Amino acid sequence: MAPTSGPQWFYPARLRSYIFRLPLFTRLTLLLIVAFWISELQSFWNVVQWGALIPSEIGFGTMYRLNTYPLIHGDFLGFVLNLLTLTPLMERFEADHGTLLTGAMFFGPLSTLPGAAYILVERVMLRRDYAIQGASIWVFVLLGVEAMKAYRANPYFVIGTTRIPTWTTPLVLLLFVSALIPHTSFLGHLCSLGIGYVYGLGYLKILAPPEKVLRWIEGKLNLLGRLPHYVSIDQKTYGRYGVLPTTSAPPSSLAGVGGEGSVPMTYLGSTQRLGP
Repeated sequence: MAPTSGPQWFYPARLRSYIFRLPLFTRLTLLLIVAFWISELQSFWNVVQWGALIPSEIGFGTMYRLNTYPLIHGDFLGFVLNLLTLTPLMERFEADHGTLLTGAMFFGPLSTLPGAAYILVERVMLRRDYAIQGASIWVFVLLGVEAMKAYRANPYFVIGTTRIPTWTTPLVLLLFVSALIPHTSFLGHLCSLGIGYVYGLGYLKILAPPEKVLRWIEGKLNLLGRLPHYVSIDQKTYGRYGVLPTTSAPPSSLAGVGGEGSVPMTYLGSTQRLGP
């Protein structure tokens, strides 16, 4: 056997393939985060002061902060950690829900609701004015969503003789992050996690754009055909990267079953995620 170089757990080809297969909205979001981080290196425009969520600065003319604060980072450590943790979570969400719906939710309720909850508690209840920013807001939203999905599939895991609800695992991570990583907002992450739980329970689906409208936009603009790495809203029809119609001949023992001698055309694709 030919010797291998480097750690066997690290495969550059797989990493490169995974990056190249990232869906469209995830790519654009990561590019925006990187672009904002690069823009922070200059001195004539304070990007953090402009885009961070500062409770006392929220007004009619500064509502944009409810959308910009997840894209901005005040330190390099948070920037790197958030990129690494957000990428697989957002990629999974987009692969399951489609590019249009993901964009509408992440620059809509999944940004504004955690921000509004933080402002309500921080400004109104605690009478403080600490600013927050960073994609960890989205990370904890997605962790809450994934935790509720895991809870429905497997409500408990057992340690010794103790049964622990699976939805509590992000809370443990929240405590570790707050204790080990400096300059993190426990309240901001807690608000985000709460919104993720609510979304995972299905209570925020009323805020999502109607799928009928999204399908009409996709078909009218032919987004699936024009945009590379675009994920359709209709996963049952298109799958992750489009439909692959196929026919198959039935076994001879099944010929004539149902009045036909062949199996009808089907689609290679389902609601199950494909790819990494």
